[in-house]
Amino acid sequence: MTTSTGMSFQYLLFFLVVTFLPFGLARNGSSSSPLSFSILLPILSRPNMSLLKLNTTLKCHFVLQSLRLVLSDYLRRTGSFFPPLNASESCWQSYQSLFPDFDIRSSCGFQAAWISQGCMNLTTKAFYLRDSSISNVSDCTAYPLIYAAAVANYFGPTDEATASCLFSINLSDNSNGEENIGFRGRKGGIGLGILRAVLNRVQLVKVLVKFTFDEIKEATRNFSINNIIGRGGYGNVYKGYLCDGSEVALKRFKNCSAAGDSNFKHEVEVIGGVRHVNLVALRGYCAAVTPLEGHQRIIVCDLMKNGSLYDHLFGPTKVRLSWPIRQRIALGIARGLAYLHYGAQPTIIHRDINASNILLDDMFEAKVADFGLAKFTPEGMTHLSTRVAGTTGYVAPEYALYGQLTDRSDVYSFGVVLLELLSGKKALTMNDENQPSVVADWARSLVKNEKALDVIEDGMPELGPPEVLEKYVFIAVLCSHPEFQCRPSMDQVVNMLETDVSVPSIPERSIPLVAHVDEIER
Repeated sequence: MTTSTGMSFQYLLFFLVVTFLPFGLARNGSSSSPLSFSILLPILSRPNMSLLKLNTTLKCHFVLQSLRLVLSDYLRRTGSFFPPLNASESCWQSYQSLFPDFDIRSSCGFQAAWISQGCMNLTTKAFYLRDSSISNVSDCTAYPLIYAAAVANYFGPTDEATASCLFSINLSDNSNGEENIGFRGRKGGIGLGILRAVLNRVQLVKVLVKFTFDEIKEATRNFSINNIIGRGGYGNVYKGYLCDGSEVALKRFKNCSAAGDSNFKHEVEVIGGVRHVNLVALRGYCAAVTPLEGHQRIIVCDLMKNGSLYDHLFGPTKVRLSWPIRQRIALGIARGLAYLHYGAQPTIIHRDINASNILLDDMFEAKVADFGLAKFTPEGMTHLSTRVAGTTGYVAPEYALYGQLTDRSDVYSFGVVLLELLSGKKALTMNDENQPSVVADWARSLVKNEKALDVIEDGMPELGPPEVLEKYVFIAVLCSHPEFQCRPSMDQVVNMLETDVSVPSIPERSIPLVAHVDEIER
């Protein structure tokens, strides 16, 4: 089931999870878990139930959907969204015990620092219903989903129809021997009229903090040139401080007019509707018209103190990244893209994956950014025919030549970025004869001649084992294969990066790699 917001269910609970499941809370004391995880046992105890056959994204989807059901049950019983703070550690341990072969926190990307005490300290049902100010905070949009399941009908969230409609979880064993993971189709469920009334009552809309233009000017010191931390064709990025003292990045679009409102709203919709540890989180936005400045559009995101991957690979103060950091960055980018392709509803194709759009936080965790060109893929469609857009050197050949866009187009771009990360060479350069030199072509030639390790940048600190380095080169070359049907999916890429799964043999190419780069929209 999807909401009118387009936000995918499985990650609406990230902030709820990290509120009461963080490490380190045990020091405040502990108590037994008040959450009834036992209601999941009918699913987990089935003979045909096996998470081992699922990829990481689907496992996390199941884990988070199941947790939503448990939280709804707790809200129904107690009137509170969260268990007591001193029960956090025991709740974590109780839930983790249901999945002995799957580390929930590390595998699904939970970060305790995201939300420390829930959304605006909303803890009880009564407080939630009387506080209309929650419509100004994006994380609060998860509350209606928990609330609706708790109050939707007499039987509550453990009712089979409710669990199916809201969580896509099948609580009864009617699989007729077919292997499944407890999910059921999105048919049935409580009466749509009743559900719609409940959701309307609790304001199920996707909302973000809407800043005034004066607040933006104050945060950036009236757009001081000293606060500029990035420049691009779209405009400038400023460092700023919100009234609560938090540091943010503010992207101000230039040459704005009323005609561009739809594009701006598109980026806000895309960024605001997703949440993952490897995607830049949107704080809010500003859309205003003033007599002096005219049309203004600004988006406000978390500040990434380590800048972009491009800065570190090719910037003027270039410092060679160590192999452990590069490995972490590669996996982070892959996980973020896998979520866009398989975790978000509907599927999101980024269209502009490049080194400049990969931001790094203070721990060098990769964050996919800049969704201005992103496209939603309608359910059931395998590709889109659309105007070519992106950054020269990163655009997949079939997209550059024929405008055929698929999720494998992002895979190609990822492969190019991974090659840059491994080699320290730019995606596209001009050689001494003023001819384009494509890093994917160069790397593929080395692999073909059994010189894969020659791709690795000389002098890389803390160099990893040769077999691991070679595997990463193979993955990068496979992802950047000129024929889209030869590329793996991002889920498969994550699996290869995370496990000992071997990389398939790389097929020979049958079409030229270099496309009509002059036709690509910058």
